[in-house]
Amino acid sequence: MKIQGKEILIQEHEVTTQREAVMYHLKNWESITSLTAINEYGATRLSSIIHNLRKEGYSINSIPMTRVNRFGNSVTIAKYKYLKPQTNGNN
Repeated sequence: MKIQGKEILIQEHEVTTQREAVMYHLKNWESITSLTAINEYGATRLSSIIHNLRKEGYSINSIPMTRVNRFGNSVTIAKYKYLKPQTNGNN
C-alpha cells in the first residue's frame, strides 16, 4: 500500500510556532496526543492544528483511545498518527 501525502521536512532550528512544533514532533515521533501538545509545546488546540495540516495535504490518522478520568469514567481521546509518504522503488 502506497501512502500519499506530503512529507514533513521541518528541522529543529526552524521551529518557531506551535504548529511547527507539532509538525516537528510528528516527524520525529510519528504520533501525538493533546496532553503531549499542551505539556511540551503549550498547544491547547491540537485538533485545529491537525485539521489545518490535513488540509495542506499531510496524511494524519486519528486513533481513538479510551482512558479513565479522575472520576472513574471512561473517556475517549484522540492520538494523531502521521503517515509518512512511501515512495515506490520502481520510479
